[in-house]
Amino acid sequence: MVNNNNTNLTKEREFDAASSVKNQSSQNKEDSMDFKELFEQSLNQLQYGDIAKGKVVQIKDDRVMVDVGWKTEGYIPAGEIKDAKGNINISVGDEIEVFIDKRDSEGTLVLSRDKASKLKIWDEIKNACENNILVEGVVVEKVKGGLSVDIGIIAFLPGSQVDVRPVKDLDKFVGQTMDFKVLKYDRKRNNVVLSRRTIAASEREAEKRDILKSIQEGNVVEGVIKNITDYGIFIDLGGIDGLLHVTDISWGRIAKPAENFRKGEKITTKVLSFDSEKERVSLGLKQLMDNPWDKITEKYPVGSIIEGKVVNLTDYGVFVELAPGVEGLVHISEMYWTREIKHPSKVLSIGETIKIMVLEVNPETKRVSLSLKQTTPNPWESLKEKYPVGTVVKGIVRNITNFGVFVGIEEKIDGLIHVSDISWKHRVAHPSDHFKKGQEVEAVVLNVDVENEKFSLGIKQIEKNPWDDLSKKYAPGSVVTGKITNFTDFGIFMEIEEGIEGLVHISEISQKRVKTSSELYSIGDTVSAVVKSIDPKSKKIRLSIKELEAPAPTPSSNQYINNTENVGSNLSHALAEVRINNSQKGE
Repeated sequence: MVNNNNTNLTKEREFDAASSVKNQSSQNKEDSMDFKELFEQSLNQLQYGDIAKGKVVQIKDDRVMVDVGWKTEGYIPAGEIKDAKGNINISVGDEIEVFIDKRDSEGTLVLSRDKASKLKIWDEIKNACENNILVEGVVVEKVKGGLSVDIGIIAFLPGSQVDVRPVKDLDKFVGQTMDFKVLKYDRKRNNVVLSRRTIAASEREAEKRDILKSIQEGNVVEGVIKNITDYGIFIDLGGIDGLLHVTDISWGRIAKPAENFRKGEKITTKVLSFDSEKERVSLGLKQLMDNPWDKITEKYPVGSIIEGKVVNLTDYGVFVELAPGVEGLVHISEMYWTREIKHPSKVLSIGETIKIMVLEVNPETKRVSLSLKQTTPNPWESLKEKYPVGTVVKGIVRNITNFGVFVGIEEKIDGLIHVSDISWKHRVAHPSDHFKKGQEVEAVVLNVDVENEKFSLGIKQIEKNPWDDLSKKYAPGSVVTGKITNFTDFGIFMEIEEGIEGLVHISEISQKRVKTSSELYSIGDTVSAVVKSIDPKSKKIRLSIKELEAPAPTPSSNQYINNTENVGSNLSHALAEVRINNSQKGE
């Protein structure tokens, strides 16, 4: 900071004047008068606190002598002249600007080159601030709240004044030489505040005009990533922003752009569209690369086995990256032949490399169907060879449902005994009434469906179908005896032998009118009936009880004659009344 104390200067001047008068008394009057005149003239030209031009006349180890005119010499301490290595970088005869500082104890004039530079800088700062002139400086370091800038003296550049937009990384400016605007200064406090906002705004506006003139669809442009969102990346092209939409980043799938890009990074893109009026620019990155889907069917033919990297796991399957920009789906049904999994993450992890088979390729929809299980032998094919239809097998009950029983025959392959294949005779309400988990059962192989991966078993097929002989045993017209097992609205069920039931329809219960079958019988009653019909395929036997009852009496001939006579008499009376009525109308 420059020290320009007027009071001290006045006292020094008075001291110098008094010293001069005292020295003059020891000289003759003529020399005294000449020196006095010269000294007074020099004082009129130079004053303490002034800046004067001088010529280097002598260089010593501890000082540099400078002639400031009017036969007046002073010295600059060597410390002000030496550089960091201790060298003096001026020579005798060089003209330099100095500050008239003071006189030392011996009366020799002391000069300062540093103070002269600072005073001149303050004048420049004042002029720059008042007349809106830019000053040049070097960013020295990052300090609290901003940057320290050397413009001849150390000035302060607040962080809010560095650019039009907030700047998080101020360190990148350290060491740069730039122009600044002086916002304010305080010479007494040695304080100067700078700004680059308006300069940056002007520079951006100029860049923007140039960009708007030169930008065209199809151009390849370079910019800096300004902001990253889930739907895309905003790129500063130099005064104008362009949007790189997430769908135009890669031919493949990009979940979150922030995982692949960083703010402040330089990026090269292609202009897809440009609206000069709205100043909107759409950019593309994948358009700078070949579309991998153009030759996808040639590269990945159906049936080929390839390697890929697991990139995503979902409830319904696994996404596998085959090449940059190309992903395929292994549906959960195509993961394993027999292994049941609740979620792919239980058996696979992201980043894992696996072998898969190509099932289908659709370049239009950009979809590739893959299979993991097809790369291994199909156990269902070997199962069909090992267990032909009719083979009797043994297994352990692994699960029981309302529609059947699952029996473990091979490792991770269960056979299903459907509820309809449990018994020929007995009606099975729920399989759990007859089986328990862990129970060993014997069954017959009914079918092995390789395509649908189904293994059908049956227990009742171990025995001969009793219905095959029932049509011979119970021919229509034969009489059977059994116990009543159930009542329904439409009739009675009778068990004629173990597990074999027949139905007596309500119309076949009695020759009399019957509202409900329970009026005549109870559960467990033994009754006889006539076999009306038998259908082994549908397992139905129709019975009749009323056919065993005595036939109802038929009307006699005399009753028939009397009835006829009564009908005739009644008809005669009716006709007679009609005639009487007609004759009355005729009158």
